[in-house]
Amino acid sequence: MPAHDEDVAVRFSSNGKRFQIIAALVLMAFFGTLFSSTAAAPPAQAAAPGPKDATAVMFSWTWNAIARECTENLGPAGYGYVQTSPPQEHVQGPEWWTHYQPVSYKVESRLGTRAEFKQMVDTCHTAGVKVIADAVINHMSGKSAGGTGWAGTIFQHYDYPGNYQGQDFHSCRRDIANYQNRWEVQECNLVNLSDLNTSSPYVQGRIAGYLNDLVALGVDGFRIDAVKHIAASDMQGILSRVNDRARLYVVQEVIRANEPIQPEEYTSNGDIHEFAFARKLKEAFNGGNINWLITGNGIGPSWAGFLPQQNAAVFVDNHDTERNGETLTYKDGANYDLAQIFTLAWNYGSPSIHSGYSFSNNETGPAVASNGEVMDPVCGQNGWTCKHAQTNIENMVGFRNTSHAAPIVNKWDNGSNAIAFGRGDKSYVAINRGNAITRTFQSSLPAGRYCNVIVGLPTATGCSAGDVVTVDASGTFQATVGQNAALALHINAKAGGQTEPGATNLKVYYSTTKGWNDYKMHYRVGTGAWTTAPGVTMTAACPGWVSYTIPAGSTGATAAFNNGNGIWDNNNTSNYALDGGIATVNGNAVSNADPCSSASTPGPTDTTVLFYSTNKNWSSYNAHYRVGAGAWTTAPGVAMTASCPGWVTTSIPLNGASGITAAFNNAAGTWDNNGTNNYTAGPGYQRVKDGVVSQGNPCA
Repeated sequence: MPAHDEDVAVRFSSNGKRFQIIAALVLMAFFGTLFSSTAAAPPAQAAAPGPKDATAVMFSWTWNAIARECTENLGPAGYGYVQTSPPQEHVQGPEWWTHYQPVSYKVESRLGTRAEFKQMVDTCHTAGVKVIADAVINHMSGKSAGGTGWAGTIFQHYDYPGNYQGQDFHSCRRDIANYQNRWEVQECNLVNLSDLNTSSPYVQGRIAGYLNDLVALGVDGFRIDAVKHIAASDMQGILSRVNDRARLYVVQEVIRANEPIQPEEYTSNGDIHEFAFARKLKEAFNGGNINWLITGNGIGPSWAGFLPQQNAAVFVDNHDTERNGETLTYKDGANYDLAQIFTLAWNYGSPSIHSGYSFSNNETGPAVASNGEVMDPVCGQNGWTCKHAQTNIENMVGFRNTSHAAPIVNKWDNGSNAIAFGRGDKSYVAINRGNAITRTFQSSLPAGRYCNVIVGLPTATGCSAGDVVTVDASGTFQATVGQNAALALHINAKAGGQTEPGATNLKVYYSTTKGWNDYKMHYRVGTGAWTTAPGVTMTAACPGWVSYTIPAGSTGATAAFNNGNGIWDNNNTSNYALDGGIATVNGNAVSNADPCSSASTPGPTDTTVLFYSTNKNWSSYNAHYRVGAGAWTTAPGVAMTASCPGWVTTSIPLNGASGITAAFNNAAGTWDNNGTNNYTAGPGYQRVKDGVVSQGNPCA
């Protein structure tokens, strides 16, 4: 079903299938709260862990097609997540919304089988992409006469054998009439959908059982549908029963309206979809004047009615709003694409890219075979938009990953339809909604020759589309940005054929403790193309180690390792970030020490001397840690002290333990917990910077 709120009303006609969507825009000011998911903190993951926080929403895509896209596009592009459509058994019918009317919790749908779903999850993980499942848990079907589900389940409106009977639904059993009445919104039916009694321990257990089944299949989080219609205490009760909660990313559909129920009630569970962001993008890019999006602090948490950065999940459109006219859609062409580029470049919220199919009728479902199964989507066929793989959008995912945590700098606008801004010294983007402009732009980028990733990526000799931009020593460059076009540069997309000043070979060492017969490294340099799986062969370096050298001129690499026969180490789907002259991988930790050098000086053997980079510009730095399997320090932990410019430090006695687990924070609720994985470090000098643990004393 469509977005389930007062501001998106839905009506079925007498045949129980047709509906009409009417949207009204209302906003209110509010504030939110961040919850960190360190071991000693509440279990909600309050934001998608960076730097890979972009989600490709593969609306109505089959499991087999998603697996293919993870390997061919999403993984290489740097997407952190892929979001699937609801995977449970649903009512039959050709419409798009059948998936939002569950009849059982079997993982069988017209998008594929349970086995295909599991294979998709595993394939995406191998490609470095985590999987979010769209979870429909507020209700069951809206079929008053009952029927037979996709997988053969026979059901009635308030009777779903093996799951629910009449007593498991709220007693209201009529449609919501008054959205100012909290009880009605959360206990009456949403457009005839049988509303589950989510305060019932039994119902909570059944819902959690379904979510736990998906967790067992390997999913990494959920987009939870119609959350406003579930009491906040009920949501907490359900999620408290979900296994492995601390690692799961949760994003919730709670549309703000002028009514009692507000998004702040749910922020402790995870992110909230910020519909106001998408509405403002339509106002800006459809109207032509976009300069106001970056004035002052720019669009985001300082605006009335906007969620704080740590709670916001942002988008240009979704499957509901592209049908009700509330936001931009693929039908808006360049306006839509420029809004996507802006969303991926701007530093607000965790972004998702909606990728569905074209339609002329708002009820139209995806192309199906004669047996009703959705045909595997292929870009360029059957109307699939493939926005996730469109060059100017896909390449901006790499731009975003490169820019992670970097502040907005060097803002410029022409007072109306052209804007430009940088992200620290990592990247720079210019977006032009009007006639072509030619000017000299001021960035903070280091000198070099860059590829405009809007049109292409680096090659061995230059850029794939030939659009090379030269930045001088002062960070300035001259460029023309065409009408309804954009230009985007970042430090991991420099034109090929150039060697950076002081660049050296990147020699990668990998521990042989896994006992494989063969060791392969599957890698890419910057945001370039991945090697063909399983990758290059690593050779013996010294006892316990194999190595491979990536040629000089690289600005860092991303890698995973395997035995050449299907067994992978991809750092728990995050892959390994490698840079410097030497990168050593051992037990999910990366250091810059040469394990084959007798001159290596790791430091103390029974103490961890922990260094943390101050590039986050916090006013205070604290290390929250535990030694071995011992107790965690009391949050926020131990205050770290200045060591040398750019670093703070603390010394932690190990007392015979092999190492520590740690997270860092500013003592005011902002955390770096390595994307909920925390950091592990052994004895000696250990430094943490930009999500990477390496060995050595940066102040030596």
